[in-house]
Amino acid sequence: MRTFTKHLLRNKTAVVCGAGLLLICLCAILSPVMAPYDPTQMAEGHRLEGMSDSFLLGTDQFGRDLLSRIIYGARVSLMVGISSVLISTIVGAVLGLVAGYFGRWIDTIIMRIMDIFFAFPEILLALAIMAALGPGTDKTILAIGIVNIPVFTRTVRGAVLSVKNLEYVESARAIGSTTSRILFKEIFPNITAPLLVQSSIAISGAILTESALSFLGLGVQPPNPSWGAMIAESRKYMEIVPGMIVWPCLAMTVTIILFNLFGDALRDLLDPRHRSR
Repeated sequence: MRTFTKHLLRNKTAVVCGAGLLLICLCAILSPVMAPYDPTQMAEGHRLEGMSDSFLLGTDQFGRDLLSRIIYGARVSLMVGISSVLISTIVGAVLGLVAGYFGRWIDTIIMRIMDIFFAFPEILLALAIMAALGPGTDKTILAIGIVNIPVFTRTVRGAVLSVKNLEYVESARAIGSTTSRILFKEIFPNITAPLLVQSSIAISGAILTESALSFLGLGVQPPNPSWGAMIAESRKYMEIVPGMIVWPCLAMTVTIILFNLFGDALRDLLDPRHRSR
């Protein structure tokens, strides 16, 4: 950990992106304190206003403060992104461990099921699940989590195949270690690097998927703020108040770019071939 921290602090991309993500997370956690207004509070006399001293980023069609809604929207996007990826990571890791370690018919069955999921475009599969479950934040988390399971399953399976026949695993088998101990004490700690990288990158994809579902009216429901829902609402008024669509798009774009760049930097740090350069 000490060595990893030293290399992390030397990587400018990781430091800058990590600081940016930390700032966004703090804004999301402290949104009741940082937001100047209640995100659902309407001001009839201030509808569709531009930037001003009272409303730094302007207001929407109901007179709600855009800055407050973007700050609260960060909480929703990060909660959905992190929670859904956590579900995908846990389920995908277990399935990948089982498929990669046992192989044969177990591997065939698990991977063919994953191939069926891969046959559908991600957004279409999420839409199908949301159509079956109905709209809502918790159902959005579940839908995105299910969609991302095949990616983590395949990632973990590939890592398990590369280490399951190494000396330390053979030694564990030779001394009579149980299968669960071999999987979770010997193999899993040594395949966490690709899993961490995939998780950091998957969060950005989950945020984008949540925004798309909210844009289509199947994600977070009004009046709760969501970047995707804000973009959908702003289509009718973007010529009157361009900031209605610019600011949530900018917030979402910056967040996704930071997660992607941080994931790339993390991959380089955890890969000895890149780190040695």
